[in-house]
Amino acid sequence: MTQLISAPAPDAAPATAAPTTATAGHEIVRVLEEHGIRRTFVVPGESYLEVLDGLHDSSIETVICRHEGGAAYMAEAEGKLGQLPGIAMVTRGPGAANALVGVHTAWQDSTPMVLFIGLIPLAHRHKEAFQEFDVDGWFAAGAKSVVILDVAERAQEVVADALFLAQAGRPGPVVIGLPEDVIRETIQRHPQPALPVAEGGMTAGDLEALRDALETAEKPLFVTGGSDWDAEASARLTGWLEQHRLPAVAEWRTEGIVPFDSPSYAGPIGYGRPKPTLDVLEECDLLVFVGTLPGDVVTNGFLVRQGWERRNFLVSIDPTLRGRSGAVSHHILARPGAFARDLARIELAPDAARADWTARLREQQRAFSALPARTPKPGPASMDTVMAHLVPQLEHDALVTFGAGEHTNWAHRYFPTRSYPSMISCGNGSMGYSIPSAVAASLHFPERQVVSIAGDGEFLMNGQELATAKQLGATPLVIVVDNQEYGTIRTHQERRHPGRVSGTQLENPDFAMLANAYGGFGFRVETDAEVPAAVEQALARWRAGERFVLLHVLTEQRSQAY
Repeated sequence: MTQLISAPAPDAAPATAAPTTATAGHEIVRVLEEHGIRRTFVVPGESYLEVLDGLHDSSIETVICRHEGGAAYMAEAEGKLGQLPGIAMVTRGPGAANALVGVHTAWQDSTPMVLFIGLIPLAHRHKEAFQEFDVDGWFAAGAKSVVILDVAERAQEVVADALFLAQAGRPGPVVIGLPEDVIRETIQRHPQPALPVAEGGMTAGDLEALRDALETAEKPLFVTGGSDWDAEASARLTGWLEQHRLPAVAEWRTEGIVPFDSPSYAGPIGYGRPKPTLDVLEECDLLVFVGTLPGDVVTNGFLVRQGWERRNFLVSIDPTLRGRSGAVSHHILARPGAFARDLARIELAPDAARADWTARLREQQRAFSALPARTPKPGPASMDTVMAHLVPQLEHDALVTFGAGEHTNWAHRYFPTRSYPSMISCGNGSMGYSIPSAVAASLHFPERQVVSIAGDGEFLMNGQELATAKQLGATPLVIVVDNQEYGTIRTHQERRHPGRVSGTQLENPDFAMLANAYGGFGFRVETDAEVPAAVEQALARWRAGERFVLLHVLTEQRSQAY
């Protein structure tokens, strides 16, 4: 019997086999996609057109930024917000130079990040070609690795290795150079699985040493910090601390690991800290650093707790303990998540002295963070009044971002960091971080209320990224604190050279009008009496969810927070 094979329907397309080759640029995008990368922050350049073309049909969201510094900051913030490295892409020479600020931030904050830089063709090297520069010379001192993709066939491997290295050990930035001719070459497609990142954990010896130290301590204190956390690790550590009535302070600009409302939370510790929080470093008889180390900010310039008789337990995945100072009684090689998981194996008997110690520190923090009076005062607008009206109306899981300057003090003191992550900032004191990080946070958590507190000088460094916010639909609530000066430097200046103000005074635009021009909603506040209504209007606009909102607060030329 003859078998009849029906012809395909006229409108049926013939089956097409998946392509077995692609350009190296397209394979770079595919590996990023398969490793779970959700977005990349770019300023386009002709040097990496093949990668941009690969992004065209990719599931990866391409966030088009207005400046390479803004793109790098956004990628660094993304590395803090999620569980994968943030990705930035810029062009050669000037583009790479502008992105260096974000790499330095990622290096000092131990944030996983990968920066891709388009480069000149291989044949043009060492001829002073247009925008040529020494990638290794520029970035080697401040990145975990600098790799040039000189062989197209290694594209998949190089990307996977970079993602792994950015996360492995102490996290940090990795830089990949992409010669424009190499990424146009056609190569074989092949899978490149993600490499597992070691978490470490407590050994039997670690458990015994920590248990003994805690049981013999009357005034123990935990210090949390770093970028290597997630919500589960935060919840586990908080639950264990509360169960055993133990206190924890937060390293500078990393609040929210132990929530603001927790009975174990004893406040921020860093520049601008309240003096009682600094004093407890000397008073406590056991310090346990988790995810961070006793560096210069925590120890007030390597002055506090430096004696070798001190008991300091350091929980860090970095075997070199780069950046630590003072005594090291015991080093536990573990990421915060693995440490918090293993803590469940330590049970401590109730202790009245430890409970009283924790209650005392908690009460100090409650007094420090109590909101100012809501009643406006005569004269210019005050950030005290702004916070008094804003904080009670924040969503429970509100998130704050900020860069550097005296305006950050109000966030440290009053912002209720309740849901990890809820504070995104830069430990290296980098100005211009507030707006890019707010855009990244709003894109990463579109359902959450993102508030950014920026100084006037800081805003003018990367405020143009509000155009990125409008284009991508990010909706942060931005507060610009305008005292017409670089306030932190003015403060230092007055201490060293009283009455000789030099190089710190500013003449600013109307930031509310600027926000409107960028496509958002701007509100200008000149007097304290205007604050309550302005905060209400700004929040009403934010709740509408249409666009970003900016509150321009004109204040006096003096610090009002501490």
